Amino acid sequence: MDLQLILALVAGIATIVVTVLATRLDAFIALLVAAVVTGVVAGQDLLALVDSITTGFGDTLASIGIVIGLGVGIGKILEVSGAADSLAQAFLRAFGKGREPWAMGTVGSLVSIPVFCDSGYVIMNPLARSIARVKRGGYVTLALALGCGMTLTHHMVPPTPGPLAATGILGADIGAVILTGLVFSILLLPVVVIYARWIGPKLEPLLNIQVREQVYGTVAASTGSVSTTHAGGVDTLTGEAPSTSAGSGDAGGSGDVTSGIASGTKPGAFLGFLPLIVPLLLIVANTVCTAIDKNAQGQLSGDAYEASAWVAPIAFIGNPVIALIIGLILAVYVLLPRVTPRSTVQGWLADAASSAGLILLITGAGGAFGMVLRESGVGDALAEAIASISLPALLVPFIIASLVRLAQGSGTVAMITAASVTAPLIAPLGLSPLVAVMACTAGSMVFSYFNDSYFWVVTRFTGLDGTAAIRGWSGITTAVWAGSLPLLFILDLVV
Repeated sequence: MDLQLILALVAGIATIVVTVLATRLDAFIALLVAAVVTGVVAGQDLLALVDSITTGFGDTLASIGIVIGLGVGIGKILEVSGAADSLAQAFLRAFGKGREPWAMGTVGSLVSIPVFCDSGYVIMNPLARSIARVKRGGYVTLALALGCGMTLTHHMVPPTPGPLAATGILGADIGAVILTGLVFSILLLPVVVIYARWIGPKLEPLLNIQVREQVYGTVAASTGSVSTTHAGGVDTLTGEAPSTSAGSGDAGGSGDVTSGIASGTKPGAFLGFLPLIVPLLLIVANTVCTAIDKNAQGQLSGDAYEASAWVAPIAFIGNPVIALIIGLILAVYVLLPRVTPRSTVQGWLADAASSAGLILLITGAGGAFGMVLRESGVGDALAEAIASISLPALLVPFIIASLVRLAQGSGTVAMITAASVTAPLIAPLGLSPLVAVMACTAGSMVFSYFNDSYFWVVTRFTGLDGTAAIRGWSGITTAVWAGSLPLLFILDLVV
């Protein structure tokens, strides 16, 4: 084991944490500085180091940048059209009375696939308040189930930026990641509901007076308060607008999410579901058909593969770029009224693009960091170190993502950092790229607390302060983090 290379890795990760926590610089700069520090400490040629950074940045965005941009565009149209709310109402009706926590968790999981957590929670929280008002209780349970349901798919199911970035950096199949992420989310949803039902009644008496009056008072008070809390409460507590991704990587909405759409013209649940389900089905169809074709050809995973004639059209429309282009077109022309001005739609899409900008930069910087780790030899040194202590390979990305998340709060940055460190280890350790991606996403869910902007969104809207906020929100995110670990070991045995 080369001690200098291990020190280079430690220096790189420490640079990320210190830069984000102790300076005015964001995660994008932190990752680039970490790449430079790692290369220099490892003794890499300085000009070669610059080439590694630029190559890694470009290669990563080439594989995933367009997909992130299209994904946030679909999410924005779902927000402004009111389709996300229609989907939520439909799920509540489908689950029936007495199963509201299950409905809210499922609604959160569905909505958060295309819509960032912060803005998605703002959209759906009034629904949780309305249900609690009718039931005259149980608001904390519903709010926590909604928020953590969103956390599951936001962290595990593309096209959200974190899993997409990890998928691109680690070279995993995006269709397989979508399927596995959905399975993980479904299996972890009971953990969300059980914890919410257990802790909710304990915390209900601890609701702050303002939120208690808003939830169990008049409809007008509740509705007005949501807008006020979002606009002021989060900014005051974190210093960041919820629409920025710099703090947590989990934000993306901006402004009035239903601006320009009359309440009577909201699309129904079926139409609202189309821009979500069509791209997902196309991507999954591509993955399944390609796997069948490879098996029919007796193709080994390491050999060059040429799609059969019947697979080629499916592979084309099932490519994530093409599939999400189709989804965005469906969203614009199916969900929005025909009278919606072109300039308004283009403005919404521009808002979505601006919210994706920093995420794209962070993703590219993560790819640059990963390339430096590979070309400097740090990856090989880490693989040797892990082999010498017999640590299961899948725990490497899981632990790194967990530590980075605890240190600086952003789930997206934690995933990208863990994926960048893990990428050079895939071949030496025989680690499946799919397992590595899921380990990055699962590890990044641990103990959301003060340095995560989504923590403030959920706890301010829920009305939990101090230790109640920790017991409720930090506790439920840690519960799903712990619940994901046995699933990862099972997945590692299967693939």
